[in-house]
Amino acid sequence: MSTEKDVLNSVKENKMGTMPINKLLISMSLPIIASMLVQALYNIVDSIFVAQINENALTAVSLAYPVQNLMIAIASGTGVGVNSFISKCLGAKDFKYANKAANVSIFLALMNWLILIIIGLTLSRWFFTVQTDNPEIIEYGYEYLSIVSVFSVGVFGQIMGERLLQSTGKTMYTMITQGIGAIINIIFDPILIFGLLGFPELGVSGAAIATVMGQIVAMLLAVFFNIKFNKELKFDLKKILPEKHIVASIYKVGLPSVLMIAISSVTTFAMNKILIAFTSTATAVYGVYFKLNSFIFMPIFGLNNGMVPILAYNYGAEKYSRVLKTMRLSIIYAISIMLIGLLIFQIFPEQLLMMFNASEEMISIGVPALRIISISFLAAGFCIVTLSVFQALGQGMYSLITSVSRQLVVLVPVAYVLSLLGELELIWWSMPIAEIISVALCIIFIKMTFKRLNIPLSSKGAA
Repeated sequence: MSTEKDVLNSVKENKMGTMPINKLLISMSLPIIASMLVQALYNIVDSIFVAQINENALTAVSLAYPVQNLMIAIASGTGVGVNSFISKCLGAKDFKYANKAANVSIFLALMNWLILIIIGLTLSRWFFTVQTDNPEIIEYGYEYLSIVSVFSVGVFGQIMGERLLQSTGKTMYTMITQGIGAIINIIFDPILIFGLLGFPELGVSGAAIATVMGQIVAMLLAVFFNIKFNKELKFDLKKILPEKHIVASIYKVGLPSVLMIAISSVTTFAMNKILIAFTSTATAVYGVYFKLNSFIFMPIFGLNNGMVPILAYNYGAEKYSRVLKTMRLSIIYAISIMLIGLLIFQIFPEQLLMMFNASEEMISIGVPALRIISISFLAAGFCIVTLSVFQALGQGMYSLITSVSRQLVVLVPVAYVLSLLGELELIWWSMPIAEIISVALCIIFIKMTFKRLNIPLSSKGAA
């Protein structure tokens, strides 16, 4: 057991307050980026295997995405709040509340899982019937969604365990948990979908089972790493019951993040409804786009996961020059990654779609779609980092306002209006339009945030 003195010495030497920012950001982010790239590879491979069943199976999994995204919203948003709260406590050397928050996070993860069990058991079939009347798509979707919902303990436990490791700078372990979880997923996908190596042929249900298997293994690894190596936090199951002010502090930052990601589920649902009115193939294209863009966006989310505890720690320690430099470097790296993604989507759209057994109709719809949507990538890179800056500094409401404006006020209404013109290709332009609005809001809110927190917007003033 670590003594209070041991913890104090450990936190005094915490690299987040002393290591050069560029080296720190890279060392914190690279392990997470690597693991998220493996996760993105899984997302793509999963859909590639499902697409081999038929296009309806791919459409069903695409239609299930909003609910899966809701799970991630709840898990990640809660995790962001816990991560930010613990990092700020450690930066201010308030070990009592850092430890209490770590234990409360276990309770919150369990409660979130119970919510998804209820959703999975009661609403899975209804969710697909309101989107399509194709019985095969409905049945595929119900099989897939009911399994990933009921057994979602893995995703909630995994994400929370990883956020606890990230809050103390131990991101190398999150690379292992995410990487191994995704690899297990990739291995068992074809085995369970097609009935290889003596296993039964389970089709779409096999894809769902492979998904939850990977998540549960990753969760168990995250639990092990926290108990064994996360010595800056003390875990005690007798102390998991929440205290009102700690939960309030966690969700002050986390709830806007939950809502921000959850809103994208509403947006995806609405966009699917708009697109399927033209053809179910358009919905499949939209689903494939999300699988493909994860390979570009995941590294930025990994960068953000490395950035958030650095910002929160140094803000808590009142080292404002480090806060500013971390933000600027993160934006530069994010835009650079997005530039690579833009070039890939512009040059190789047909090759990307062919990985998913694309029909001629899917190619004709998908090629212009990928090229138009990818125009928004550079702006998206800036916005993704900026929204995480708001969360790290306890200003999550700005993230929520920006996300609501982008998706519900601009993206969906513009897509609907463009759909009334009768040309499917016009709908894709709603995404670049929405991203331009987001950039403007992010610039306004970052200035307001720094002014409110008395953080100078120049390195000289922040020194």
